[in-house]
Amino acid sequence: MNQEPFEMFLQFFKALGDETRLRIVALLGERPRSVGDLAAALGLSEPTVSHHLKKLTECGLINREQQGRTVTHTVVPEAFAELRGVLQMD
Repeated sequence: MNQEPFEMFLQFFKALGDETRLRIVALLGERPRSVGDLAAALGLSEPTVSHHLKKLTECGLINREQQGRTVTHTVVPEAFAELRGVLQMD
């Protein structure tokens, strides 16, 4: 395997190594959510949630979609398929 996939996986694991980000991904796995929805579910401020969402978006684990004034976030299924693939140890 060349270095590029390792860098991608390193970024995924760094992002998911944070408990709050892992909780955000779990919530987004259920359905798309807004910052306000996530903040309420997690008991955190919207700026804190936004910070974590930015990190998850930058590494490619979640998508951000704006519809008017509402921004929703969803998981990127392909990214998690890649993670499942690299973690399979036969």
